[in-house]
Amino acid sequence: MSMESRPRAAELGIPAGQFARGVENAITDVPGIRVGHSTVQTERLSTGVTAIVPDALGPDRKSIPAGLSVGNGYGKLVGVSQLCELGSIETPVLLTSTLSAFRVADALVAYMLEQPGHETTTTLNPVVGETNDGFLSDIRSRPVGEAEVRAALAAADTGPVAEGGVGAGTGTVALGYKGGIGTASRIVGVGATEYTVGAIVQSNYTGTLQLAGVPIPAAEVLPGEPAETIGNSCMIVVATDAPLDARQLRRLANRAVFALRGTGSDFAQGSGDYAISVSVGTGAPPSDDDLSPAFLATMEAVEEALVNSVLRAETRVGFEGRTAHAVPIAEVRRRLARAGIGADSLLSR
Repeated sequence: MSMESRPRAAELGIPAGQFARGVENAITDVPGIRVGHSTVQTERLSTGVTAIVPDALGPDRKSIPAGLSVGNGYGKLVGVSQLCELGSIETPVLLTSTLSAFRVADALVAYMLEQPGHETTTTLNPVVGETNDGFLSDIRSRPVGEAEVRAALAAADTGPVAEGGVGAGTGTVALGYKGGIGTASRIVGVGATEYTVGAIVQSNYTGTLQLAGVPIPAAEVLPGEPAETIGNSCMIVVATDAPLDARQLRRLANRAVFALRGTGSDFAQGSGDYAISVSVGTGAPPSDDDLSPAFLATMEAVEEALVNSVLRAETRVGFEGRTAHAVPIAEVRRRLARAGIGADSLLSR
């Protein structure tokens, strides 16, 4: 089955929730947010880099507000302490493979020092997240470095975002199926102004897949054994053009982590579950009393992004012949229809 024929949640008729999806239903619906991937696929390698690039960072603006939520801290998130201390990021956010995170961070620093405005920079905090793709990829070879980082940054663009087994999601496994990259967005009013909240995820965690509350256990529906999740983690990046401050963004990031449970995450002991939220907005922060819609919109966008990361992923045979099967779309449609959800639901009545 080609990537084009693997539907997203919206195409299966799964409702958006309380808030409308954005035009692309992607984090790139947030003005000034670009995404790029660099994918590495060989007989032994299923890995890569995904870059989330806020154009608000530049010569005239060296940092933007950011918040962090740690659902479970079994991870290697580079740059976390300064992000927490200062409530800001100074670089794009890059996602990659666990043991390559440190090479990617070094390459990101080198790239940033070449950018306009950094001619005299002597301190810089790269932000690099990771999940473990060691089930499908020869992770110990640490294959992701400068070339892949620069390729992902060069490819970063607005518009539709490739999902599934691409970039940092090339070798990941989620909920017994092939996981990967997923994205979604929501349009939400904060006070009297309409803003966009967008999310992108790198899924690699355990539990029982749920779509709109409908369980789809891998052990029941796959032709072979469910894939083994190594590292058991998830990285979430949320962006908005609402002018939230760092404290408010931390609260937004908390809601992003909460959304994992809606897709069936079991929040296992060894998981590294992180959410980073950033604002590219300008102006005075809204009142906390106006934030509840943004919190719900974040959970809706993240949950759908997680679902899309699985729906869009294709079966991958990787390292040492290990296989991560794609979730079978026909069975997904059947179970959703039986629950009265989606375009096929009327046919089942």
